[in-house]
Amino acid sequence: MKAAGAALGVVAVVAGAAASAAAAPAVDSNDGRVKNVIYLLGDGMGRTHVDAARLRYYGANGKLNMEQMPVVGQNATYAVEKNSGQPGQPDFKPNLVTDSASAATAWSSGVKTYNAALGVDAKGKVVPTVMELAKNAGYATGNVSTAEITDATPAGQFSHALARGCQGPSYSASSCQDLAVTGQALPTTDVRVIPIAKQIARNGTADVILGGGLSRFDAADEDALKAQGYDVLSSPTTQTVATRSDLQAAKAQKVFGLFNKGNLTIEKFKRENPSAPQAAEPSLPEMTSKAIDLLKDRSSKGNGFYLQVEGALIDKRSHANDAAQTLEETKAFDDAVKVALDFAKRDGHTLVIVTADHECAGFNIIEKGTFTNAEAAAPPTNNDGGNPANNSATLRTSGNVKDPSRSTGPINGSGAGNVKNFAPATFRTADDPRGVTDGSTEASLWLTYLSGNHTGADVPVFGYGPSSEKVSGEIDNTDLFDIVGDALGVTK
Repeated sequence: MKAAGAALGVVAVVAGAAASAAAAPAVDSNDGRVKNVIYLLGDGMGRTHVDAARLRYYGANGKLNMEQMPVVGQNATYAVEKNSGQPGQPDFKPNLVTDSASAATAWSSGVKTYNAALGVDAKGKVVPTVMELAKNAGYATGNVSTAEITDATPAGQFSHALARGCQGPSYSASSCQDLAVTGQALPTTDVRVIPIAKQIARNGTADVILGGGLSRFDAADEDALKAQGYDVLSSPTTQTVATRSDLQAAKAQKVFGLFNKGNLTIEKFKRENPSAPQAAEPSLPEMTSKAIDLLKDRSSKGNGFYLQVEGALIDKRSHANDAAQTLEETKAFDDAVKVALDFAKRDGHTLVIVTADHECAGFNIIEKGTFTNAEAAAPPTNNDGGNPANNSATLRTSGNVKDPSRSTGPINGSGAGNVKNFAPATFRTADDPRGVTDGSTEASLWLTYLSGNHTGADVPVFGYGPSSEKVSGEIDNTDLFDIVGDALGVTK
């Protein structure tokens, strides 16, 4: 059933109340050191994603744009179980592998929560987000993603939901309610069960909204957006997506532009199909550049701006174990990082943070010419036979051979057509001699995946600009809420 009409206006009220609950001091409390924050998130991007993209595009001695940032750290990403307390509390129950929703809540709201939760703690309590606080303090705000804008990472900044699947346009108890957390069904006027699209269209938390997911919004959402002064580039009423040209022409202070009914299209498809409708979608660097321009103009006579940018397709291609597109989407994300850095260097008062929500799929660089355990006729022998959990020392003997029924060569080379192939994908790098091709055994970059799911590995953090020293060393993902909030002067 559709969300009750009376529920629609409550989103802005709840969001505003949440923002007010965490008293935001005047913006000038940051002593003029930071005026803007650009927070870039490579979804699913672990350290190996960064390393492999560097080798692929710039060579062993090269660097991605993010790697040229002067401050480097790493952050822990674990979540907690439903109804858990926070770290240090007696009822704290960690979940070592996060999803994008709980991770987004950690850096947006500074609390650990359960997988699938957005803008609520592990016991279901609404918590304010740093974007809400920034908006409440007078900053211009923006949210950009190559995913549906209602998806977990962007939604974590401007919605509150018990379940990330409660996106819209229709309300269903199965996708929005969580009795394990609330004990009983919440009324449809409660923000936590209002579809995320409904919240976004009514709470005004982000001035600039760019990404995918037009099918999540309906005619009532379009009316609500226009009533708040948004230039709606993509019509939820007619389900007409916006294009690169529409974005380039946009000049309004508040812009809503969605360029696909679902997630945006991978760069490879757009490059190889220039006449396809999807090729009219803007790239992540283009959306980032336009968002900065719009927010900069809006904030030029006032405070500053806070912008979140997500490269979502790194994660989605990692889930699919698609190494070629994992690399290319990481490169596209890094190109967006360059846009942010170029602006920050000119501006002098902008903090840029680049990180990830979690690592996806156990992406690995393996030695050239080797093969994975999944290809072996039998697992490697465990030296400590009395302790099956101890696999730290294994025997690679002549008996450790490929199973011919499961391995016929590189998955993007000679074995590409074999659905049972678990072999590595191989890629030429910037250092390889001319004539070496992707998919060949001569290519020097050999990549493989551990699984199709997230892992619990720490993820890298890179920083540039004032206050960036705070991301160095080992931090927790919840620390990013305080780092961004303190830089903007909204959480001190």
